[in-house]
Amino acid sequence: MSGHSTIERRPTGRASRRRTVTVRPSPVSSAPGSRRGSRLSRLLSNSAVQGALILVALVWITPLAGLLLSSMRSERDNASEGWWTALTDPSQLSLDNYGALLKDSGIAAAFVNTVLISVPTTVLVVGIAALAGYAFAWLEFPGRDGIFLVVVGLLVVPVQIGLLPVAKLFGAVGLFGSIAGVVLFHVAYGLPFAIFLLRNYFAEIPCEMLEAARMDGGSEWRIFSRLVLPLGRPAIASLAIFQFLWVWNDMLVALLFADSGSQPLTVALQSQMRQFGSNIGVLAPGAFLSLVVPLIVFFAFQRHFVQGVMAGSVK
Repeated sequence: MSGHSTIERRPTGRASRRRTVTVRPSPVSSAPGSRRGSRLSRLLSNSAVQGALILVALVWITPLAGLLLSSMRSERDNASEGWWTALTDPSQLSLDNYGALLKDSGIAAAFVNTVLISVPTTVLVVGIAALAGYAFAWLEFPGRDGIFLVVVGLLVVPVQIGLLPVAKLFGAVGLFGSIAGVVLFHVAYGLPFAIFLLRNYFAEIPCEMLEAARMDGGSEWRIFSRLVLPLGRPAIASLAIFQFLWVWNDMLVALLFADSGSQPLTVALQSQMRQFGSNIGVLAPGAFLSLVVPLIVFFAFQRHFVQGVMAGSVK
């Protein structure tokens, strides 16, 4: 039966007229291949996305694997053959380079200096920005909007503009060349973006929740610590990761504001490059050592980072 079918119904009673009902085939049921085609296209699109992500991951991981293998090979092996030969000859790999690197007092001190700069800077930026973001979002005080506009305007100020004036200021107060001076500089230039980010995130919290907490007798500090901070944990974690990575990998500020006793790992590796040229036995393990800590921090807080990035994208 093609086209349409005709069904005859004979009603009982006096009105025994013939009633014709036309049943036309559903266009969806007549095209089962269209469902398979759309399903296949979705599958292909997902496979293409997954393949692209795998390709990007391989491109990103390959230099990291090369750096790791090079850092575990001797200088003679690195000079004679490529790092990929260690995949077929694992006897080339050893931890001698890392042992020699950690025995170097300059590199070990630089690693400790990097921790002493990165951790306090991250804690100060996140703590001050969280307090300021809550104040700008939910507290009423004179000049609030104007001050916030000034903070937003500071986002466009390049870091290079403040290098010379801040260096003169730190020299006058005795902070130039110290770890405290490097930390203060990073805190000052990290706060505008941090305040802007957390203020916008805290402003999305339903006001009914804060009003209910105030009606229950909660103080502003109790509301901030018990309600706002737990709700803002994804954004705070994302900010902490970004700030830590920025400070850990920084070399410009540390190169100008730190002396030989307070220089971080990036400056120490740069000075090693100037002294020993292409000494891969020193540079490769040092570079991987400076890279592995941010990787550990990122993957440890990956779940919070994804939540912070996706926050606000779904209503």
